[in-house]
Amino acid sequence: MNNDRINASIITIGDELLIGQTIDTNSAWMGQELNKMGIWVKRRVAVGDVYDEIWNALDEESRQSQIILITGGLGPTADDITKPLLCAYFGGKMVVDEGALQNVKNIFEKYIKRPMLDSNLKQAEVPDVCTVIQNHRGTAPGMWFEKDGKIFVSMPGVPHEMKNMMTEYVLPRLPAMFSLPAVVHRTLLTAGLGESYLADRIKEFEAALPPHIKLAYLPNFGMVRLRLTATGKNETEIIAEVDQLFEELQNQLQDVMVINEDITLEEAIGKLLAKNGKTVSTAESCTGGYIAHLITSIPGSSAYFLGGVVSYDNSIKRGVLGVNEGTLTNSGAVSEETVRQMAEGVKELMKTDYAISISGIMGPGGGSEEKPVGTVWIAVAGKSATVTQKYQTRYDRKRNIEVTAINALNMLRLSIVADSSGDE
Repeated sequence: MNNDRINASIITIGDELLIGQTIDTNSAWMGQELNKMGIWVKRRVAVGDVYDEIWNALDEESRQSQIILITGGLGPTADDITKPLLCAYFGGKMVVDEGALQNVKNIFEKYIKRPMLDSNLKQAEVPDVCTVIQNHRGTAPGMWFEKDGKIFVSMPGVPHEMKNMMTEYVLPRLPAMFSLPAVVHRTLLTAGLGESYLADRIKEFEAALPPHIKLAYLPNFGMVRLRLTATGKNETEIIAEVDQLFEELQNQLQDVMVINEDITLEEAIGKLLAKNGKTVSTAESCTGGYIAHLITSIPGSSAYFLGGVVSYDNSIKRGVLGVNEGTLTNSGAVSEETVRQMAEGVKELMKTDYAISISGIMGPGGGSEEKPVGTVWIAVAGKSATVTQKYQTRYDRKRNIEVTAINALNMLRLSIVADSSGDE
Protein backbone atom coordinates (compact mmCIF):
# COMPACT_ATOMS: atom_id res chain seq x y z
CA MET A 1 0.00 0.00 0.00
CA ASN A 2 1.89 3.02 -1.24
CA ASN A 3 0.38 6.48 -0.84
CA ASP A 4 1.78 9.97 -0.60
CA ARG A 5 0.12 10.35 2.78
CA ILE A 6 -1.35 7.70 5.01
CA ASN A 7 -4.55 8.86 6.69
CA ALA A 8 -6.18 7.46 9.78
CA SER A 9 -9.65 7.98 11.22
CA ILE A 10 -10.55 7.40 14.86
CA ILE A 11 -14.10 6.38 15.73
CA THR A 12 -15.07 6.41 19.41
CA ILE A 13 -18.33 4.71 20.34
CA GLY A 14 -20.54 5.32 23.35
CA ASP A 15 -23.40 7.54 24.49
CA GLU A 16 -21.33 8.47 27.55
CA LEU A 17 -18.84 10.28 25.28
CA LEU A 18 -21.51 12.41 23.66
CA ILE A 19 -23.11 13.56 26.91
CA GLY A 20 -19.79 14.35 28.56
CA GLN A 21 -20.02 11.63 31.19
CA THR A 22 -16.72 10.20 29.95
CA ILE A 23 -13.89 12.31 28.52
CA ASP A 24 -12.34 10.89 25.36
CA THR A 25 -8.63 10.61 26.14
CA ASN A 26 -8.20 7.66 23.76
CA SER A 27 -8.28 9.75 20.59
CA ALA A 28 -5.65 12.18 21.86
CA TRP A 29 -3.27 9.37 22.80
CA MET A 30 -3.78 7.51 19.53
CA GLY A 31 -3.29 10.71 17.56
CA GLN A 32 0.03 11.37 19.26
CA GLU A 33 1.29 7.84 18.63
CA LEU A 34 0.22 7.81 14.99
CA ASN A 35 1.77 11.22 14.42
CA LYS A 36 5.12 9.92 15.64
CA MET A 37 4.98 7.32 12.87
CA GLY A 38 4.11 9.76 10.10
CA ILE A 39 0.43 8.77 9.93
CA TRP A 40 -1.93 11.70 9.57
CA VAL A 41 -5.09 11.60 11.68
CA LYS A 42 -7.55 13.08 9.24
CA ARG A 43 -10.73 12.78 11.33
CA ARG A 44 -11.92 11.94 14.83
CA VAL A 45 -15.57 10.94 15.10
CA ALA A 46 -17.67 10.19 18.18
CA VAL A 47 -20.93 8.28 17.76
CA GLY A 48 -23.49 6.95 20.21
CA ASP A 49 -24.59 3.38 20.73
CA VAL A 50 -26.79 3.49 17.64
CA TYR A 51 -26.42 0.75 15.03
CA ASP A 52 -27.03 2.81 11.90
CA GLU A 53 -24.80 5.67 13.05
CA ILE A 54 -21.87 3.33 13.72
CA TRP A 55 -22.38 1.63 10.35
CA ASN A 56 -22.49 4.97 8.54
CA ALA A 57 -19.35 6.13 10.36
CA LEU A 58 -17.49 3.03 9.15
CA ASP A 59 -18.61 3.72 5.58
CA GLU A 60 -17.67 7.38 5.69
CA GLU A 61 -14.30 6.97 7.38
CA SER A 62 -13.25 4.16 5.05
CA ARG A 63 -13.70 6.66 2.21
CA GLN A 64 -11.42 9.13 4.01
CA SER A 65 -8.65 6.96 5.43
CA GLN A 66 -6.61 3.82 4.96
CA ILE A 67 -6.63 3.07 8.70
CA ILE A 68 -9.77 3.15 10.82
CA LEU A 69 -9.29 2.73 14.57
CA ILE A 70 -12.41 2.06 16.65
CA THR A 71 -12.78 2.07 20.44
CA GLY A 72 -15.74 1.22 22.62
CA GLY A 73 -18.85 -0.91 22.57
CA LEU A 74 -17.14 -4.24 23.31
CA GLY A 75 -18.45 -4.80 26.84
CA PRO A 76 -20.82 -7.53 28.07
CA THR A 77 -23.99 -5.41 28.32
CA ALA A 78 -26.88 -4.99 25.89
CA ASP A 79 -25.79 -1.53 24.73
CA ASP A 80 -22.40 -2.87 23.59
CA ILE A 81 -23.25 -3.46 19.94
CA THR A 82 -19.93 -2.93 18.18
CA LYS A 83 -18.94 -6.60 17.84
CA PRO A 84 -22.15 -7.94 16.25
CA LEU A 85 -22.25 -4.90 14.00
CA LEU A 86 -18.69 -5.51 12.80
CA CYS A 87 -19.56 -9.15 12.20
CA ALA A 88 -22.40 -8.08 9.89
CA TYR A 89 -20.36 -5.29 8.29
CA PHE A 90 -17.56 -7.61 7.24
CA GLY A 91 -19.84 -10.54 6.38
CA GLY A 92 -18.77 -13.07 9.00
CA LYS A 93 -20.30 -15.22 11.68
CA MET A 94 -19.61 -15.28 15.41
CA VAL A 95 -17.30 -17.99 16.75
CA VAL A 96 -15.63 -18.62 20.10
CA ASP A 97 -11.93 -17.74 20.17
CA GLU A 98 -10.23 -20.21 22.50
CA GLY A 99 -7.48 -17.79 23.47
CA ALA A 100 -9.99 -15.09 24.42
CA LEU A 101 -12.12 -17.64 26.31
CA GLN A 102 -9.16 -18.82 28.36
CA ASN A 103 -8.22 -15.22 29.09
CA VAL A 104 -11.72 -14.50 30.47
CA LYS A 105 -11.61 -17.63 32.62
CA ASN A 106 -8.16 -16.73 33.98
CA ILE A 107 -9.28 -13.24 34.96
CA PHE A 108 -12.32 -14.55 36.83
CA GLU A 109 -10.32 -17.24 38.61
CA LYS A 110 -7.44 -14.98 39.65
CA TYR A 111 -9.06 -11.62 40.31
CA ILE A 112 -12.85 -11.52 40.34
CA LYS A 113 -13.47 -14.71 42.34
CA ARG A 114 -17.09 -14.95 41.18
CA PRO A 115 -18.93 -17.30 38.81
CA MET A 116 -18.90 -16.20 35.18
CA LEU A 117 -22.16 -15.09 33.62
CA ASP A 118 -23.22 -15.98 30.09
CA SER A 119 -22.55 -12.37 29.12
CA ASN A 120 -18.94 -12.73 30.30
CA LEU A 121 -18.46 -15.89 28.26
CA LYS A 122 -19.87 -14.16 25.17
CA GLN A 123 -16.96 -11.74 25.29
CA ALA A 124 -14.82 -14.56 23.89
CA GLU A 125 -16.98 -14.61 20.73
CA VAL A 126 -15.54 -12.83 17.69
CA PRO A 127 -16.31 -12.61 13.97
CA ASP A 128 -14.58 -15.41 12.07
CA VAL A 129 -13.30 -12.87 9.51
CA CYS A 130 -11.06 -10.98 11.94
CA THR A 131 -7.62 -11.48 13.40
CA VAL A 132 -8.03 -11.56 17.18
CA ILE A 133 -5.95 -9.22 19.34
CA GLN A 134 -5.71 -10.74 22.80
CA ASN A 135 -6.45 -8.43 25.69
CA HIS A 136 -3.76 -8.78 28.36
CA ARG A 137 -5.46 -6.24 30.63
CA GLY A 138 -9.14 -7.08 30.36
CA THR A 139 -11.76 -9.48 29.04
CA ALA A 140 -12.79 -8.00 25.67
CA PRO A 141 -10.48 -9.00 22.77
CA GLY A 142 -9.59 -6.60 20.00
CA MET A 143 -10.27 -7.34 16.32
CA TRP A 144 -8.26 -6.59 13.18
CA PHE A 145 -10.14 -6.54 9.85
CA GLU A 146 -8.98 -5.85 6.30
CA LYS A 147 -11.32 -4.84 3.50
CA ASP A 148 -10.69 -3.21 0.10
CA GLY A 149 -7.13 -2.32 1.07
CA LYS A 150 -8.25 -0.65 4.30
CA ILE A 151 -7.45 -1.70 7.86
CA PHE A 152 -10.08 -1.58 10.59
CA VAL A 153 -9.10 -2.20 14.21
CA SER A 154 -11.69 -2.45 16.98
CA MET A 155 -10.47 -2.15 20.57
CA PRO A 156 -12.02 -1.70 24.03
CA GLY A 157 -12.76 1.81 25.22
CA VAL A 158 -10.95 1.28 28.52
CA PRO A 159 -7.78 3.40 28.02
CA HIS A 160 -5.18 1.08 29.52
CA GLU A 161 -6.57 -1.90 27.59
CA MET A 162 -6.58 0.02 24.31
CA LYS A 163 -3.06 1.36 24.85
CA ASN A 164 -1.70 -2.10 25.50
CA MET A 165 -3.20 -3.44 22.26
CA MET A 166 -1.97 -0.45 20.27
CA THR A 167 1.54 -0.62 21.70
CA GLU A 168 2.03 -4.38 21.52
CA TYR A 169 0.14 -5.26 18.36
CA VAL A 170 -1.33 -2.50 16.20
CA LEU A 171 1.44 0.09 15.95
CA PRO A 172 4.25 -2.41 15.27
CA ARG A 173 2.31 -3.88 12.31
CA LEU A 174 1.59 -0.63 10.47
CA PRO A 175 5.08 0.15 9.10
CA ALA A 176 5.16 -3.21 7.29
CA MET A 177 1.85 -2.46 5.59
CA PHE A 178 2.34 1.15 4.53
CA SER A 179 5.12 3.25 3.11
CA LEU A 180 5.57 5.74 5.93
CA PRO A 181 7.79 8.85 5.92
CA ALA A 182 10.49 9.40 8.51
CA VAL A 183 9.26 11.76 11.23
CA VAL A 184 11.54 13.52 13.70
CA HIS A 185 10.36 15.58 16.68
CA ARG A 186 12.42 17.84 18.94
CA THR A 187 10.71 19.55 21.87
CA LEU A 188 11.70 22.47 24.07
CA LEU A 189 9.87 23.34 27.30
CA THR A 190 9.85 27.02 28.26
CA ALA A 191 8.55 29.02 31.22
CA GLY A 192 8.22 32.69 32.05
CA LEU A 193 7.32 34.02 28.61
CA GLY A 194 3.89 33.90 26.97
CA GLU A 195 3.16 32.35 23.60
CA SER A 196 2.86 35.64 21.72
CA TYR A 197 6.14 36.98 23.16
CA LEU A 198 7.93 33.75 22.28
CA ALA A 199 6.57 33.93 18.74
CA ASP A 200 7.74 37.53 18.40
CA ARG A 201 11.23 36.68 19.65
CA ILE A 202 11.74 33.80 17.21
CA LYS A 203 9.73 35.09 14.25
CA GLU A 204 12.79 35.28 11.99
CA PHE A 205 13.82 31.75 12.97
CA GLU A 206 10.33 30.44 12.23
CA ALA A 207 10.05 32.28 8.92
CA ALA A 208 13.31 30.72 7.73
CA LEU A 209 12.21 27.11 8.36
CA PRO A 210 12.04 24.92 5.24
CA PRO A 211 8.59 23.65 4.17
CA HIS A 212 9.14 20.14 5.55
CA ILE A 213 9.91 21.40 9.07
CA LYS A 214 7.13 22.88 11.19
CA LEU A 215 7.19 24.69 14.54
CA ALA A 216 4.26 24.15 16.91
CA TYR A 217 3.40 26.21 20.00
CA LEU A 218 1.78 24.17 22.78
CA PRO A 219 0.91 26.46 25.72
CA ASN A 220 -0.32 25.16 29.07
CA PHE A 221 -0.50 26.72 32.55
CA GLY A 222 2.18 29.38 32.24
CA MET A 223 4.49 27.24 30.16
CA VAL A 224 4.91 26.82 26.41
CA ARG A 225 6.19 23.70 24.71
CA LEU A 226 7.84 24.35 21.34
CA ARG A 227 8.00 21.38 19.01
CA LEU A 228 9.96 21.12 15.78
CA THR A 229 8.66 18.39 13.48
CA ALA A 230 10.48 17.33 10.33
CA THR A 231 9.30 14.82 7.74
CA GLY A 232 11.19 13.28 4.86
CA LYS A 233 12.34 10.10 3.18
CA ASN A 234 15.91 10.00 4.51
CA GLU A 235 15.81 9.77 8.29
CA THR A 236 19.53 10.36 8.77
CA GLU A 237 19.42 13.58 6.78
CA ILE A 238 16.38 15.04 8.50
CA ILE A 239 17.73 14.16 11.95
CA ALA A 240 20.90 16.11 11.20
CA GLU A 241 18.90 19.03 9.79
CA VAL A 242 16.40 19.29 12.64
CA ASP A 243 19.11 18.86 15.30
CA GLN A 244 20.98 21.86 13.90
CA LEU A 245 17.82 23.98 13.91
CA PHE A 246 16.90 22.77 17.40
CA GLU A 247 20.27 23.88 18.72
CA GLU A 248 19.72 27.31 17.17
CA LEU A 249 16.28 27.50 18.82
CA GLN A 250 17.74 26.63 22.21
CA ASN A 251 20.39 29.32 21.88
CA GLN A 252 17.74 31.94 21.18
CA LEU A 253 15.61 30.92 24.18
CA GLN A 254 18.26 29.96 26.71
CA ASP A 255 16.93 32.32 29.39
CA VAL A 256 13.43 30.81 29.37
CA MET A 257 14.27 27.20 28.55
CA VAL A 258 13.32 24.62 31.18
CA ILE A 259 14.58 21.52 29.38
CA ASN A 260 15.21 20.35 25.83
CA GLU A 261 13.15 17.18 26.17
CA ASP A 262 9.49 16.34 25.72
CA ILE A 263 8.83 15.84 29.42
CA THR A 264 6.81 17.58 32.12
CA LEU A 265 8.11 20.22 34.50
CA GLU A 266 7.94 17.78 37.41
CA GLU A 267 10.03 15.28 35.43
CA ALA A 268 12.58 18.00 34.63
CA ILE A 269 12.82 18.94 38.31
CA GLY A 270 13.22 15.29 39.25
CA LYS A 271 16.16 15.03 36.86
CA LEU A 272 17.70 18.19 38.36
CA LEU A 273 17.35 16.98 41.94
CA ALA A 274 18.67 13.51 41.13
CA LYS A 275 21.59 14.91 39.15
CA ASN A 276 22.61 17.18 42.02
CA GLY A 277 21.88 14.63 44.74
CA LYS A 278 19.38 16.97 46.45
CA THR A 279 16.07 16.45 48.22
CA VAL A 280 12.84 18.42 48.54
CA SER A 281 9.81 18.62 50.82
CA THR A 282 6.54 20.55 50.62
CA ALA A 283 4.25 22.55 52.91
CA GLU A 284 0.93 23.18 51.16
CA SER A 285 -2.15 25.03 52.27
CA CYS A 286 -4.41 26.06 49.39
CA THR A 287 -3.09 23.43 46.95
CA GLY A 288 -3.97 20.62 49.36
CA GLY A 289 -1.08 18.32 48.49
CA TYR A 290 -1.31 18.76 44.72
CA ILE A 291 2.37 19.67 44.37
CA ALA A 292 3.42 16.60 46.33
CA HIS A 293 1.17 14.58 44.03
CA LEU A 294 2.86 15.98 40.91
CA ILE A 295 6.34 15.30 42.25
CA THR A 296 5.54 11.76 43.38
CA SER A 297 3.76 10.89 40.11
CA ILE A 298 7.24 10.44 38.63
CA PRO A 299 8.79 6.97 39.02
CA GLY A 300 11.87 7.10 41.25
CA SER A 301 10.78 10.27 43.05
CA SER A 302 11.40 8.59 46.42
CA ALA A 303 15.08 9.31 45.82
CA TYR A 304 14.54 13.06 46.17
CA PHE A 305 11.09 13.70 47.71
CA LEU A 306 11.09 13.00 51.44
CA GLY A 307 7.61 14.17 52.47
CA GLY A 308 5.11 16.96 52.79
CA VAL A 309 2.65 18.63 55.13
CA VAL A 310 -0.83 19.76 54.12
CA SER A 311 -1.21 22.60 56.60
CA TYR A 312 -4.72 23.66 55.69
CA ASP A 313 -5.58 24.91 59.15
CA ASN A 314 -3.55 27.55 61.00
CA SER A 315 -3.14 25.19 63.94
CA ILE A 316 -1.03 22.91 61.70
CA LYS A 317 0.98 25.86 60.43
CA ARG A 318 1.77 26.73 64.05
CA GLY A 319 2.09 23.34 65.68
CA VAL A 320 3.82 21.37 62.91
CA LEU A 321 5.62 23.94 60.79
CA GLY A 322 6.49 26.45 63.51
CA VAL A 323 4.81 29.51 62.02
CA ASN A 324 4.69 32.26 64.65
CA GLU A 325 1.32 33.12 66.14
CA GLY A 326 2.17 36.80 65.72
CA THR A 327 2.79 36.28 62.00
CA LEU A 328 -0.60 34.67 61.51
CA THR A 329 -2.33 37.35 63.59
CA ASN A 330 -0.63 40.39 62.09
CA SER A 331 0.07 39.32 58.49
CA GLY A 332 -2.44 36.53 57.98
CA ALA A 333 -2.13 33.02 56.61
CA VAL A 334 -1.82 34.33 53.05
CA SER A 335 1.32 36.43 53.38
CA GLU A 336 4.99 36.51 52.55
CA GLU A 337 5.99 36.08 56.18
CA THR A 338 3.81 32.99 56.61
CA VAL A 339 5.02 31.12 53.54
CA ARG A 340 8.63 31.95 54.39
CA GLN A 341 8.22 30.38 57.82
CA MET A 342 6.28 27.44 56.36
CA ALA A 343 9.08 26.66 53.87
CA GLU A 344 11.84 27.00 56.42
CA GLY A 345 9.83 24.99 58.94
CA VAL A 346 9.18 22.02 56.68
CA LYS A 347 12.75 22.10 55.39
CA GLU A 348 13.99 21.73 58.96
CA LEU A 349 11.30 19.17 59.84
CA MET A 350 12.05 16.92 56.85
CA LYS A 351 15.81 17.63 56.75
CA THR A 352 15.74 18.36 53.02
CA ASP A 353 17.89 20.55 50.79
CA TYR A 354 14.89 22.41 49.38
CA ALA A 355 11.32 23.08 50.44
CA ILE A 356 8.28 24.58 48.73
CA SER A 357 5.47 26.30 50.62
CA ILE A 358 2.19 27.77 49.41
CA SER A 359 -0.69 29.69 50.96
CA GLY A 360 -3.47 31.39 49.04
CA ILE A 361 -7.13 31.86 48.23
CA MET A 362 -8.27 29.51 45.47
CA GLY A 363 -11.94 30.53 45.45
CA PRO A 364 -14.69 30.82 44.63
CA GLY A 365 -15.16 32.42 48.06
CA GLY A 366 -12.85 33.58 50.81
CA GLY A 367 -11.38 36.64 49.14
CA SER A 368 -11.35 40.23 50.33
CA GLU A 369 -10.59 43.64 48.86
CA GLU A 370 -7.04 43.43 50.20
CA LYS A 371 -6.58 39.77 49.24
CA PRO A 372 -8.95 38.85 46.39
CA VAL A 373 -9.59 35.33 45.17
CA GLY A 374 -6.52 34.08 43.33
CA THR A 375 -4.00 35.72 45.68
CA VAL A 376 -1.17 33.27 46.30
CA TRP A 377 2.15 33.48 48.12
CA ILE A 378 4.87 30.93 47.34
CA ALA A 379 8.23 30.39 49.02
CA VAL A 380 11.15 28.16 48.17
CA ALA A 381 13.77 27.57 50.83
CA GLY A 382 17.09 26.62 49.30
CA LYS A 383 20.72 26.20 50.18
CA SER A 384 21.40 29.69 51.45
CA ALA A 385 18.23 31.74 50.99
CA THR A 386 14.44 31.61 50.95
CA VAL A 387 12.86 33.14 47.86
CA THR A 388 9.27 34.38 47.95
CA GLN A 389 6.87 35.49 45.24
CA LYS A 390 3.28 36.73 45.14
CA TYR A 391 1.01 35.65 42.29
CA GLN A 392 -2.48 36.70 41.29
CA THR A 393 -4.36 34.01 39.39
CA ARG A 394 -7.72 34.66 37.73
CA TYR A 395 -9.33 31.31 37.00
CA ASP A 396 -11.70 28.88 38.69
CA ARG A 397 -10.60 26.91 41.74
CA LYS A 398 -9.25 23.88 39.88
CA ARG A 399 -7.20 25.86 37.41
CA ASN A 400 -5.97 28.27 40.09
CA ILE A 401 -4.52 25.27 41.93
CA GLU A 402 -2.92 23.89 38.76
CA VAL A 403 -1.38 27.21 37.75
CA THR A 404 -0.11 27.81 41.27
CA ALA A 405 1.55 24.39 41.34
CA ILE A 406 3.37 25.11 38.08
CA ASN A 407 4.55 28.49 39.38
CA ALA A 408 5.84 26.86 42.57
CA LEU A 409 7.65 24.09 40.73
CA ASN A 410 9.28 26.58 38.39
CA MET A 411 10.46 28.64 41.37
CA LEU A 412 12.00 25.46 42.77
CA ARG A 413 13.69 24.78 39.44
CA LEU A 414 15.17 28.27 39.31
CA SER A 415 16.50 27.91 42.85
CA ILE A 416 18.19 24.61 42.03
CA VAL A 417 19.70 26.04 38.85
CA ALA A 418 20.97 29.13 40.71
CA ASP A 419 22.53 27.02 43.46
CA SER A 420 24.11 24.69 40.89
CA SER A 421 25.60 27.65 39.02
CA GLY A 422 27.03 29.01 42.27
CA ASP A 423 28.73 25.69 42.98
CA GLU A 424 30.61 25.69 39.68
